[in-house]
Amino acid sequence: MNQAVSTLPGPAPHWLGDHRGPLTVTDNFAVLDDPVEQDTFTRRIGQADGDLAESVLMVQGMHCAACADAVESALQGLPGVLQVRVHAATRRLTLRWDPSATRMSALAQVVGERGYRLLPMQQALGLSERLRETRQGLWRLFVAGFCTMQVMMYAWPAYVTEPGEIPADIDQLLRWASWVISLPVVFFASGPFFESAWRDLKHGRVGMDTPVSIGILVTFLVSSAATFDPAGPWGAEVWFDSLTMFVFFLLGGRYLEFKARDRTAGALDSLMNRLPEVCQRETSSSLETVSIRRLAVGDVVQVQAGQAFVADGKLLSERATVDEALLTGESRPVTREQGEGVVEGSFNLGGLVRMRVLQVGRDTRFAQIVKLMEQASTEKPRLAILADRIAAPFLLLVLLAAAVAGLYWWPIDHTRALAVAVAVLIVTCPCALSLATPAAMLSSAGALARRGVLVRRLQAFEVLAGINAVVFDKTGTLTHDRLALRMVHTRAGVSRDQALALAGALAVGSLHPVSRALALHSTGQRLLDVREVAGQGMQARLPDGTGVRLGSAAFCAAPVADEGDDTPRAHLSDDQGWMASFTLEEGLRNDAREAVQALRALGVRTWLLSGDRASAAEAVGQAVGVDHVIAGATPEQKLVEVTRLQAQGLRIAMVGDGLNDGPVLARADTSFALGQAAPLAQAQSDYVIQGGQVMDVVHTLTQARATLRVVRQNLIWAAAYNVVAVPLALVGWMPPWLAGLGMAGSSLLVIGNALRLTRNPL
Repeated sequence: MNQAVSTLPGPAPHWLGDHRGPLTVTDNFAVLDDPVEQDTFTRRIGQADGDLAESVLMVQGMHCAACADAVESALQGLPGVLQVRVHAATRRLTLRWDPSATRMSALAQVVGERGYRLLPMQQALGLSERLRETRQGLWRLFVAGFCTMQVMMYAWPAYVTEPGEIPADIDQLLRWASWVISLPVVFFASGPFFESAWRDLKHGRVGMDTPVSIGILVTFLVSSAATFDPAGPWGAEVWFDSLTMFVFFLLGGRYLEFKARDRTAGALDSLMNRLPEVCQRETSSSLETVSIRRLAVGDVVQVQAGQAFVADGKLLSERATVDEALLTGESRPVTREQGEGVVEGSFNLGGLVRMRVLQVGRDTRFAQIVKLMEQASTEKPRLAILADRIAAPFLLLVLLAAAVAGLYWWPIDHTRALAVAVAVLIVTCPCALSLATPAAMLSSAGALARRGVLVRRLQAFEVLAGINAVVFDKTGTLTHDRLALRMVHTRAGVSRDQALALAGALAVGSLHPVSRALALHSTGQRLLDVREVAGQGMQARLPDGTGVRLGSAAFCAAPVADEGDDTPRAHLSDDQGWMASFTLEEGLRNDAREAVQALRALGVRTWLLSGDRASAAEAVGQAVGVDHVIAGATPEQKLVEVTRLQAQGLRIAMVGDGLNDGPVLARADTSFALGQAAPLAQAQSDYVIQGGQVMDVVHTLTQARATLRVVRQNLIWAAAYNVVAVPLALVGWMPPWLAGLGMAGSSLLVIGNALRLTRNPL
């Protein structure tokens, strides 16, 4: 598995190597134009005037909402660019563009000139790239922490002695030692702040690292002036201890924020990027290691134990134990036999297995799941958009407030004025405000994805948390889309098992819903001359020549005709006459009643909206315990009924399955589609429940309510922090080191609060 991927033409992409140097505009962005590579992050969108493309890429070098705004501004208005959206919390870029008017490499070049790098997500989230970012962050943090301890050791005597108690030459020696030890903090550990601030200022923007960088530089320069000229206007005091301490706190906060953000957005990332880069493909004489993007239908590949299946295909080995949790939310492994299908993204839990590729690329179910998850991870919720809009002007107010505070304190104490201005610059950074909403919603989306519930729109959390009514479709939603056996009547001398075995053997040859339900009971009994009589049923002969039939009452000479209540029934007969009758019913989902009761406990009213006859709908409604039943509704009538309920002030979540649910799913305030629903139903829904468990509707509702509580808590904390911290900084009661701790702590508290959502709903 460590062989080179020899099937990739031309030079290897930068992200397949160990590219550790700083970003330069000479990077080879042309690899983004490779059609095979581009297909992994781009989908075509048909339009009347030609084909457009929509690409989802990771933006490296981003730290805040201002960075996201900088990337958006760099791309907006360029030829061929129709729409740009950058999500600050997940660092994802969604770009809609015209391939006939521009090239992806040209767009990446423009972003590169702003100091950011565009990478496909699977490569950007690879292990080597994550390790590189982690090592860099830890190394800067170590340098800042080590130097802070040394500087504090030299600054400590000034805190515990009276003025004049330390000899002047010793005091000056301590200052020089602090200055020397502060140099690595300023010129190495603080590098990310300076690079980001300079990048923004070059393009006439103010980013979140701008006030921080100004604070670091001003503190260092003034303290250096005091060190070089102790008798000068700034010689009374130095702030090397505050400088190194708040850089250490800021770096520590940013590192912990990176790790915490990796856990929030990373819950989605780990699911979306579970496929290996390469696989083992069989040739006529040997094995070759190829990129999974080079697989074609018909290829035979080998999948190692613990590895994900790299395509949808057919199992060639005798059997395989497979983990399909991503597709069903079911944590228990399943066994697939030879000839059965295996799906891309599921894990092989046993030994080495062979499979034949049947579907690749965007045709696989896994690719469709990834598309849904990408939509969620790149969407900006309404509250996050509002916070990002506030962040940019707020930064200008921060600079203005720092200048005003400095000018106010200058006549009173010019050394105090410096400390106040620096504290204001640092303490008021709106990072916590920008992270408050997306951190919480991404945490919940990741937690639900692990349960098998895919979130298509993060904004849907806000809507779902406020619903007070749930409308269920019947068939395929509260009931299975197949019949279930309820009762068996037999003639004297015929056992239930005998009747079911014979009926099951006859039913195997029919696609009728009643036959499909009875075929589940087949034991493989041998029959001869099996044929289907249109509109009547199935008939055959036993090996001893006895004729047998399965079908309607008239066809099987049943003693009584079928009742007129539309209950599905089938009858069995032989040469002696009637043998057995089978009564079937729509099988309720096991958790349907439990889910309805749980919704009632949450204060949510329930409706059953069905196009089926009234008797069948009422029976299901009574069985599960819904509050109201509306039967006999056409797709158009369903739309009218939902609109009528909304007009009464109800906020509705629709749970549907099937093609005719598409319009009503779109009309409801928010909607769910079960995983086997028709594509249109999934396209119109906000949530996709892959395993078909109705209780997942309840779990998602409680998760949404918990998410909105956390969002409100985060926003309240971010606002309260600034309301308290800014006045303290303005009056001089908050030194710069404490401001750095407060800024880092506020962001960590917001993300830490959001991380609680990755566990059970609060």
